[in-house]
Amino acid sequence: MEPEQQNSSQETSKKAAKKEAAKAEKLRRKQEAAAAAAAASGVAGVSIDGPDPLAANYGDVPIEEIQSKAVSGRVWTTVSSLTEELKDQTVLIRGRAQAIRAVGKKMAFLTVRERGYTVQCVLTVAPEVVSAQMVKFATGISKESFIDIEGVITVPPEAIKGASQQVEIQVRKIHCVNRAATVLPINVEDAARSEVEIEKALEAGEQLVRVNQDTRLNYRILDVRTPANQGIFRLECQVSNFFRQFLLNEDFIEINTPKLTAGTSEGGAAVFKLEYKKQPACLAQSPQLHKQMAICGDFGRVFIVGPVFRAEDSYTHRHLCEFIGLDMEMEIKEHYSEVMDVVDRLFVGMFDRLNERCQKELEAIGKQYPFKPLKYLRKTLRLTFEEGVQMLKEAGVEVDPFGDLNTESERTLGKLVLEKYGTEFYILHRYPLAVRPFYTMPCPDNEAYSNSFDVFIRGEEIISGAQRVHIPELLESRATACGIDVKTISSYVDSFRYGAPPHGGFGVGLERVVMLFCALDNIRKTSLFPRDPRRLEP
Repeated sequence: MEPEQQNSSQETSKKAAKKEAAKAEKLRRKQEAAAAAAAASGVAGVSIDGPDPLAANYGDVPIEEIQSKAVSGRVWTTVSSLTEELKDQTVLIRGRAQAIRAVGKKMAFLTVRERGYTVQCVLTVAPEVVSAQMVKFATGISKESFIDIEGVITVPPEAIKGASQQVEIQVRKIHCVNRAATVLPINVEDAARSEVEIEKALEAGEQLVRVNQDTRLNYRILDVRTPANQGIFRLECQVSNFFRQFLLNEDFIEINTPKLTAGTSEGGAAVFKLEYKKQPACLAQSPQLHKQMAICGDFGRVFIVGPVFRAEDSYTHRHLCEFIGLDMEMEIKEHYSEVMDVVDRLFVGMFDRLNERCQKELEAIGKQYPFKPLKYLRKTLRLTFEEGVQMLKEAGVEVDPFGDLNTESERTLGKLVLEKYGTEFYILHRYPLAVRPFYTMPCPDNEAYSNSFDVFIRGEEIISGAQRVHIPELLESRATACGIDVKTISSYVDSFRYGAPPHGGFGVGLERVVMLFCALDNIRKTSLFPRDPRRLEP
């Protein structure tokens, strides 16, 4: 992005921030006015005609009751476990009031949500069970408030379209634990709409609210409550869990490496610099150097799950300034293909696990962001960089055989590979040495190329890996050639002077794996609180 465009974007962001602040202040005043009006109309549980004999069955929970005053011994049921087997039983649940609908003065429907699961609750005025005041109280609860409901499970004769659980709760008690603001900056139901739904409504002459990405990220706490976002981040949890478990089963051990370093780990100027006790330091671009040092320390096979920091001014759909890195490093006996073998087993197993165990999450994601399941082979395809270049040339795309592939070339190659081999997941290896980091081992037969590889999903790179240089003299010459001051990485280079085994490894961004597996259009959808060149909040 040009400097003038960046300045313009920053000015726009400042104006947007002022507008958001003014809007928030307006909302606060409205909420205060609403609270004052509610107080003036009387305390919940007391009608204008006199006290309600059922007042104890509803109302706002006093703060002293939720300050860990005592343990009541009550048994709670999760919304996800509400099934037909519980018919006629009394249950106690806690969740958010997702939707509230009054049917006259004597009946109301509430949809209660807990961790992505929803259940329909019904209040019907009946002597000695539910009063009209109780119905009125329920319909006055603001959406997204936390409520406790006690009631009897019934099974309606017809399917319930607006809830995940196919039972109803006939409410006997309802208490509000914590009230949400009367007016929310964005509605969860608006944030949960798909573009397909919005476009269909427009064709029918109906205007639905479209929540743009910046607004979503400004009010991320509300945005992540949507079914799709709940699915995305639960899926992400499964990816990191599988990464850990697979490597532990392969005799790797998890280590933790410093995020504060004296020098750069990748070379170049794209680091966040800071002062560390009156000496210059930076945030680690990757755990690369330290995981190699761990190999020199005889751990044999190591992996890291942790934050990685990149200071590039990248405003693309797939770059962040902070992301979660999944990194591994291992001794190799003869060939860097041993590392690619681990990549193959790891990711094919991961994709199988996600498809088998995360059907609910994938369904929720696909409902808002429709996508086709990832195509991959049981044995991952491997192509050399030269073979990839040849495929592109045959398709009429000119590529420098000793340069890197740009984004458009990568996407084109992804389409060509899918057409020819029927897979959207493949490995491209033997990259030109000139485009790889200084610690990459050159090829034995042609030093213009390297023992390195990238891995692609749907035409976009997710993994960069290689055999590493373990000979200190070669490391020093490579670092100098790449413009790195060897003094800043002296402890790293010295670790190879005491005897080091041949080794290799890779790094992958957690958010990018999930983004591409689900064919999402922006990595900010898979970062809980994304950090990019323009965003440092919330």
